Amino acid sequence: MVTGRMEKAQKAYRNLDFLNSGDARIIRILAEYLEPLQRLRKEGVEDTVVFFGSARTKPPLEAKANLFELEKQAATSREIDPSLDKKIEKARNDLFISRYYQDAEDLAAKITTWSGGLGSDRRFIICSGGGFGMMEAANKGAAEAGGKSAGFNISLPHEQLPNQHITPELNFEFHYFFMRKYWFVYMAKGLVIFPGGFGTLDELFEVLTLVQTKKLEKKLPIVVYGTEYWKQVLNLEAMVKYGVISETDIELIHFSDSVDDAFHYLKNELTRLYL
Repeated sequence: MVTGRMEKAQKAYRNLDFLNSGDARIIRILAEYLEPLQRLRKEGVEDTVVFFGSARTKPPLEAKANLFELEKQAATSREIDPSLDKKIEKARNDLFISRYYQDAEDLAAKITTWSGGLGSDRRFIICSGGGFGMMEAANKGAAEAGGKSAGFNISLPHEQLPNQHITPELNFEFHYFFMRKYWFVYMAKGLVIFPGGFGTLDELFEVLTLVQTKKLEKKLPIVVYGTEYWKQVLNLEAMVKYGVISETDIELIHFSDSVDDAFHYLKNELTRLYL
């Protein structure tokens, strides 16, 4: 015999055990589509210029100070710490790459200033992966130019925290890489690739594949910045030589080594294609 009153069951959409289960994966995927869509609409964001690059890149002053400190130690402690030579070599490479941090910051600022002059703060806003390194530089440049910028962060086992320069209303956190990539590409009207690692290469080649195969119907100017780095990492000429890509496929990329060149190319292409 049942006595008392039965408590109401918890509604499915409030059941966190269910929502975090494998059976609810499709709901989580849809949430990573619908929630950014709602927020981007609310903020009136029409399109973006996406900056990709390494999260490990140090700002120039930090890289320079780190190298100075190690060289100072080496003057007295090399015999005590035989690993100093390797540390110094890495610090010198860090200092070399740090030049691109400053360039990313300056380019983002120039694009933001130009975009602001169009009479809207909703066009061609800077978007990054939301973390540190090159991503931080892009958001920092936009903020210093008085503009909005977005950060599409990703949850990783080693936590990647958002940088402080993202516009708070445009700070996003994704679980699924493919949903994060979707929003990068869907909103983008231009792309800038700064020196980076596996993640940057993954993002570059996925976009190139979409453009090459015309699965991406819109025109997307792509700047690959820093030829001294990229010519060591990429050998596109070898791919043409062996017939795995066409010679015209290389024309999908604009290689650049200066902020002014990259800015003028993007400004002209964005004006021609979208204004």
